[in-house]
Amino acid sequence: MAESVRRILGKPGSVSLQPYTKLLKSIEEREEALRELGDAELTAAAAELGNAELPYDPADLAELCAVGREAARRALDERPFDAQLLGVMALLDGNVAEMATGEGKTLAGALAAAGFALRGQRVHVLSVNDYLARRDAEWMRPLYELLGVAVSWIGQESTTEERRAAYAADITYASVSELGFDVLRDRIATDVSELVVPEPNVALIDEADSVLVDEARVPLVLAGAAEAAESDAAMAELVRRLRPRTDYVVDDDGRNAHLTDAGIDAVEKALDGVDLYSAEDTTLLPRVNLALHAHALLQRDVHYVVRDGQVRLINESRGRIALLQRWPDGLQAAVEAKEHVAASETGEILDSITVQALVLRYPTRCGMTGTAMAVAEQLREFYELEVAVIPPNKPNIRVDDEDRLYATPEEKEDALLDEVAEVHAGGRPILIGTQDVAESERLAKRLGNAGLECVVLNAKNDADEADVIAEAGTYGRITVSTQMAGRGTDIRLGGSDMADRDRVVETGGLYVIGYGRYPSSRLDDQLRGRAGRQGDPGGSVFYVSVEDDLIANNAPETRGYDVSSADGAITDPTWRRTVDHAQRVAEGQLLELHRNTWRYNQLVDVQRGVVMEHRRAVLSDDQGKRQLAVDCPATYEELIEEVGEEEVARAARLITLYHLDRGWTDHNAFLADLREGIHLRFLGRRNPLDEFNRDAVPAFKGFLDEARARAAEMFTEAKVVDGRVDVDAAGVRRPSTTWTYMVQEHPFSTDFESVVGKLKNIGGRTGD
Repeated sequence: MAESVRRILGKPGSVSLQPYTKLLKSIEEREEALRELGDAELTAAAAELGNAELPYDPADLAELCAVGREAARRALDERPFDAQLLGVMALLDGNVAEMATGEGKTLAGALAAAGFALRGQRVHVLSVNDYLARRDAEWMRPLYELLGVAVSWIGQESTTEERRAAYAADITYASVSELGFDVLRDRIATDVSELVVPEPNVALIDEADSVLVDEARVPLVLAGAAEAAESDAAMAELVRRLRPRTDYVVDDDGRNAHLTDAGIDAVEKALDGVDLYSAEDTTLLPRVNLALHAHALLQRDVHYVVRDGQVRLINESRGRIALLQRWPDGLQAAVEAKEHVAASETGEILDSITVQALVLRYPTRCGMTGTAMAVAEQLREFYELEVAVIPPNKPNIRVDDEDRLYATPEEKEDALLDEVAEVHAGGRPILIGTQDVAESERLAKRLGNAGLECVVLNAKNDADEADVIAEAGTYGRITVSTQMAGRGTDIRLGGSDMADRDRVVETGGLYVIGYGRYPSSRLDDQLRGRAGRQGDPGGSVFYVSVEDDLIANNAPETRGYDVSSADGAITDPTWRRTVDHAQRVAEGQLLELHRNTWRYNQLVDVQRGVVMEHRRAVLSDDQGKRQLAVDCPATYEELIEEVGEEEVARAARLITLYHLDRGWTDHNAFLADLREGIHLRFLGRRNPLDEFNRDAVPAFKGFLDEARARAAEMFTEAKVVDGRVDVDAAGVRRPSTTWTYMVQEHPFSTDFESVVGKLKNIGGRTGD
């Protein structure tokens, strides 16, 4: 009844576990009989489950879980808990299973993947990075082999043939980005033999909230004709000499920067008296603004690091180097000029796909994470996914203290260091979660100066991630880490020395300290969840300052508080509510950004679908040859007679694909320019999204007809050389190289703020 009411009201909630719980007894009753089977007989029992289609009926579902439990016991020496089997059943029903850290999500996901594969479904287990994809595939391989299904994985270093072989397996583990890049590369294939990714069936997503929510808006990009971008070192040097608060001002929320009148005068003087706002060179003002944004808004060791002579972005939700990720080209080049590093290559965008669109390709989607309920609304709205909250195998006895609130960041940090020193004296392991590299390194330095040795895990040394995390539960260990979300390794009390576990338990278990609340309550919970795994003792507390960015940016109107002690501590309950309010505001802004990106991409995805469907027909069904036979009958017959039908089909395919791809690349560029400037129409009180659609729809009208006409024109001019149609001479040009990356959207503007920023720049000059 409750489930029906919830659905009628449209409110997200937890899927009922009652149907799954009823099966646990019958699963246990099968255990003894299955233990009597030999390995080959157990494999045969698993194969028997493949004699039907999805979804599993209750009897088969119970048998799958029983067989899977026995296979895991033999292959991995791990007998899945009832809680893990509940997770398996929730996944097989196409839900997101919320399972706490340390509850065995990897094994539950593997059993569910095997369940899908046994019923003939091709399964892609999507991970947040290559390391976890490879680790989990190899870790679970003995289980899969015993169940009679094949598993493989791909990573950044995988060759085309290795990728093709990996996708041929029943179950393929891959990072989301690598899968997306393969999909994009397939979209420019000119022969069926070049295709790598098979038709999608099932996506099983690890760290589902991180992938489906935090990265949903991130476009994965395929670029071609790459070349070195031009460095704007002169503009970077000019902006570096500007004075903050005199020549330029940064908005309170840190999302925009603009020149003052004094700044405009200083820039124009440095540029030999040019008028920025009426200059013939229309690129001049954008170059100044890009350099200013790079200088004033993007901080080294917060938003990016410089490693091996390159600017590397930091993934904000994970605290890792964001491999193959960059800002839009102009901003990327501006940051590179700021840091005096060589400009990275750039090129025209051939195609792109958001993580959300990538996942929505799969008819069946499911996932697992420790924090799904907080984003249940988004999972339902954007993916039609429900959340099943799986109870822990053992009760959680972690003690979560109230936030400790302070007036200033300095007082917060002093109090945190005092707490670390006191707790460390008793040998209790401590994990401190920071939000960026700069914080982690500053804290580490202060701890060292106080004689408190610590280990640091941040984007500068994330290669040592697994080893650092594995030892974070060691007696007396202090670990400082940026962003623990998605780290993928459990923290076991005692670390690798399990004999030391009891001593750590006596101290109270792992103590987690948050250096400020995150913009999302999920990230807070993921940090807390590192303590208290599988019924272990543990504790957590967050240290917060009313001047932290979260509060300053999202509750700036709040003023006045009573400091209750000399150390700056604030106990006023009103301020505690203010912290929660600021976090909810931040979460609301992120949700609106997600919705906004989705709205803009809806039309583009429809147009892309039309082009790709036609492209598939040309690639696989000789659609190009049939069209050209109708459009250019004389040329077609002449070429058939001269070089034969197979050669004409090849030429027709290449020419038709070229004009489809060329047209789509040009249309993509048009849409990017349109969206970049569309928000200025806000000035006329018009809805930017409506305006975008109003221009984007007619621009696409006649797309296929125009590509077809251009293909016909090129086909009639094609010449035969040495018995082949010379399509290169006719004008078919393919990128000499292609490359892939993820674009992190402009980090400091929402739609409205973009307009405000432009207004300030346009209207910032007075007295002319």
